[in-house]
Amino acid sequence: TDLSDFLSIVGCAKGTHNSEKPPEPVKPEVKATEKKELPELKPKFQEHIIQAPKPVEAIKRPSPDEPMTNLEFKISASPKQAPDKLKLSSGNEEDKIRPGTDEIKIRISCKNGGCSKTYRGLESLEVCVYHSGVPIFHKGMKYWSCCRRKTSDFNTLLAQEGCTTGKHMWAKKDAGENVVPCRHDWHQTEGEVTISVYAKNSLPELSRVEVHSTLLNVHIGFEGEKEFHQNVKLWVVTDVKRIYVTMTATKIEITIRKAEPMQWASLELPAAKKQQKQKDNTTD
Repeated sequence: TDLSDFLSIVGCAKGTHNSEKPPEPVKPEVKATEKKELPELKPKFQEHIIQAPKPVEAIKRPSPDEPMTNLEFKISASPKQAPDKLKLSSGNEEDKIRPGTDEIKIRISCKNGGCSKTYRGLESLEVCVYHSGVPIFHKGMKYWSCCRRKTSDFNTLLAQEGCTTGKHMWAKKDAGENVVPCRHDWHQTEGEVTISVYAKNSLPELSRVEVHSTLLNVHIGFEGEKEFHQNVKLWVVTDVKRIYVTMTATKIEITIRKAEPMQWASLELPAAKKQQKQKDNTTD
């Protein structure tokens, strides 16, 4: 890299001294030939055209009235044992309020999301600061659907102050409200799409997953006649035979094998496009 070192390098050939400068090699001809050969040396794969997947509008979606297929569950050993454990533990829960009574146990916690207050008697009538939404876990980030303050730490999520004020809810309402929320998420690889529903201690005999090529209905049953419902209108037309369901003690995973190795832009069909279609129909 040093010019002085380069000039001090001892020669590698012997001969008579020459008072005339030797002719330089003809460089233009070499460069001209190289320029002509460069386009020919380009790899052919660069000339291939990569075509993006067809837009959703161009794909013919089947009728939503197609018959549904009830999928079989691949159940691990733990959910099979869960009902017996729940029956033993249900009798020891002192925090439950009997239906039809207004009795509130001391030290029972508020049921509003994000509120950590406990009932201490009549003095526990202060304003409740809570989250009106549900917790969402997606791509490593955690946040409440109401205020959407994202964080990657679970303890930070629990410590976030609520964004809504109201009254404490010491007991969950029973007016036909056996439906319970379950957080759910999805991720994809090159060949699969996986939907995870985090339903701890769900009962296999009370749960089912029904599908057809564009619709996915999830029904999960729990002890105490509690249940979870979720209907998903899939973004891509799928093959029912390539959908599998696995059930563990903590979650239910629905695996969809992709027909083509392409990235799904979304799990569900965008609602905005449906509204545009309805507007077009009304104008016609």
